Parts: sequence; structure tokens; C-alpha cells
Amino acid sequence: MTERFAAISFVASDTAEAQAARLKLVERYGDADPAEAEVVVALGGDGLMLQTLHRFMGTAKPIYGINRGSVGFLMNEFRERGLRQRLEAAQRSVVHPLTMTAVDCNGKRVEARAINEVSLFRRSYQAAKLRLSVDGQVRLSELVADGVLVATPAGSTAYNLSANGPILPLDAPLLALTPLSPFRPRRWRGALLPDHAKVTIAVMEADKRPVSAVADHTQIDNVVSVSIAIDRSLDLVMLHDPGHSLDERILREQFGY
Repeated sequence: MTERFAAISFVASDTAEAQAARLKLVERYGDADPAEAEVVVALGGDGLMLQTLHRFMGTAKPIYGINRGSVGFLMNEFRERGLRQRLEAAQRSVVHPLTMTAVDCNGKRVEARAINEVSLFRRSYQAAKLRLSVDGQVRLSELVADGVLVATPAGSTAYNLSANGPILPLDAPLLALTPLSPFRPRRWRGALLPDHAKVTIAVMEADKRPVSAVADHTQIDNVVSVSIAIDRSLDLVMLHDPGHSLDERILREQFGY
């Protein structure tokens, strides 16, 4: 029987640990050209996993992460032997990225995608003043805060969780809208939105209170408006060992283990 993942391509972070692991696996399993590979194995931490998903975005090529970094929430455990069998038995998790469209103070329009979240941050000692609209309707006329973020379910356990945002099940049709250190309104702690919603954030007093927008690794400074929506035309496929799927890990996070 033909193996589904006969051609494997390996990528690794720059750390000595990740590079050493890559050499061992390449010696054992070979290293296919990324364009010809049936699966990409990423050796490193969650940062490398995000970079690899961005690199192969639009190809629908599955990514199997192996932890040679620190946290490794998105990664599988490292084992040198049995990789092909693990790939055959792996469970698929499909996520969709956010599209961020940002306009800066010079009128320049920039589009970028985010797998975890799109965040807006103040760039000076003064808090940002932001107006939040959902599907063209103003929902919060003024948020005074360090910033705000929109997170996908896959990203809800990352920065969103650190900002006291909710953990979302992977298959939940929701986005988390979470403020960062809000000052006004005092009791507003964010919102859960349907994942088909389009969020638009206008920066008020942009000259006096400059703001940057960040989509994963892409940062745009001095923005005046940012629109965020999920892109369902793109499927990003991650592979995880049975019992360690992304759904299972998110569920464990909700119970604190």
C-alpha cells in the first residue's frame, strides 16, 4: 500500500537543538523539495509553526510540528523513530486565518494575514482611543486602552488568554474581541462575535495617540483604521498525534492542565 506521506520536507528553527534534530530526521527519512513534499515537518516552537503555516499558506499542504522549542502548544513530542507511522495516524486540524486591512496616516493601505490574532497597540505614553464597529455599526464609540485584539479560536489560547480573553473551542464559529488594559469603559472586558463578522477599528486622535497594528509577524505603524475579517477561502492544515489534537489541547487549557 502506498504511504500518504512518502515525501517529507523538513524545516527547522535556527536553534542548535532544532538543527540537530533536523539532521537526524533527514538522515533517516530523506528531505523532499517543499514544492513536491506531501507533508512539511516543522522542528522548533510555536513561532516556527506560525511561520511555516504562513509560508505554505494557500497550498493546503499539511504541517506536522515537532517541539524543539520552549512552549510547543501547537507541536507534537519529538521522537526520532516511527515518524511515518505517526504521520499516517495523525489527526487533522483545519484553521482559517484573519485578513487585516490597515490604513496608515499617509493613506497607505496594507493587507496581511494572521493565524492567531490581529492586535492594535498604543505607541506612546498615552492610552489609545479607539472606536469599534462590527459589520458597519458602531458598537463602542470610545475605548480608552493600551489596545485591543481580535483572536481566532486557534489563537485564543495565546496572547488573547494572557489578556484575560476567553478560550474558544477550535470548531466554535466565533472570534474573541479582547481589550488590552482597558481604562474606559471601566467594566468592558470584550465580546464574542460570530466568525463571519467584520470588525473595523478607527484610531481617534491618531497624531496625538499613535497606534500600531500587528497581524502575527507583520506590523504597520501609525494606523488610522484597521478592518479584520476571517478568510474562509484558505484552509491551514495542522497534524497532531491521536489524543493530542489541537481541540484536545484547547479543552485542557480550559480546565487548567
